[in-house]
Amino acid sequence: MADVAKLAGVSHQTVSRVLNDHPKVRKETRARVLRAITALGYRRNLTARALVTRRSHRLGVVSFDTILYGPASTVHGIERAAREAGYFVSIMSLRTIDRAGVNEAIGHLAEQGVDGVVVVAPQRAAAQALADLPPGLPAVAVEGRHEGEVAVVSVDQREGARHATAHLLALGHDTVWHVSGPDDWLEAEGRHEGWRAALADAGREIPEVLAGDWTPRSGYRAGRVLAARVAEVTAVFVANDQMALGLLRAFSEAGVRVPEQVSVVGFDDIPEAAYFTPALTTVRQDFGEVGRLSIGLLLKQIESSGAAGHDHLIVPARFVIRDSTGRARSALPY
Repeated sequence: MADVAKLAGVSHQTVSRVLNDHPKVRKETRARVLRAITALGYRRNLTARALVTRRSHRLGVVSFDTILYGPASTVHGIERAAREAGYFVSIMSLRTIDRAGVNEAIGHLAEQGVDGVVVVAPQRAAAQALADLPPGLPAVAVEGRHEGEVAVVSVDQREGARHATAHLLALGHDTVWHVSGPDDWLEAEGRHEGWRAALADAGREIPEVLAGDWTPRSGYRAGRVLAARVAEVTAVFVANDQMALGLLRAFSEAGVRVPEQVSVVGFDDIPEAAYFTPALTTVRQDFGEVGRLSIGLLLKQIESSGAAGHDHLIVPARFVIRDSTGRARSALPY
């Protein structure tokens, strides 16, 4: 740092202010210091910085099933937002989800000296484990329940599903069938609630739910069941796009035309959704915004010396209309 100060013609304290992004540094001085840093290839000593600030500038992330699009995209959004804020990230990915496993992962990250943790908690077991956080450890839950002392950031799953179902009803469909996600997932629960609420508000019949597990295979199985009942099924809301892909395959094999005979809506807007046959109408989640808000809430706690957060920030879901939805058969002119 002394070499940087000498080359830039400033004091050691000024270099420190630039490195810590202090607002009271003249623009010209900041530029001169940054040029000196680049010229010398200077890298700050993070260990020394941690001793001075008593912060590691490292955040912990606990997640599950990161091969699934939603959790993987959520973790990516969190990691990117952390890097932009000047923090490194340590990620603990769990294969099995239970309270003990979540607590062990959080404890391991705390032992590493992370300044705070983000827990991607879309399942009940993960959400319940947040009650056992180490005292004073800043924490934010993503897609968890807003209970107790932990701040939460979540996508409005319920409203996204309600909007999707209402869209199908507005196209003249008498009711909407539903292929759900796993029972223990809070996201699946929110999407089921939104679907059911839209039908109840419209005074429509609520069909039996077909249970899925987020995979195309389970969507395919549900699609075979619904294809056999195509005389009464005209619209389906599927809890994620991967299951919708399987359902579309089953419909195609059975000769069921989408959307001429049955309209289909998914959830997530995975990158491939626009290239399904037909292109999938779906609900988009803004994972980048989820990451930005999560890190923002966590840093707010860190800067207030670990004071518990009570915030619950909700990210709106966006409805994306493509080719897989159309007017109900009974609503078409003859």
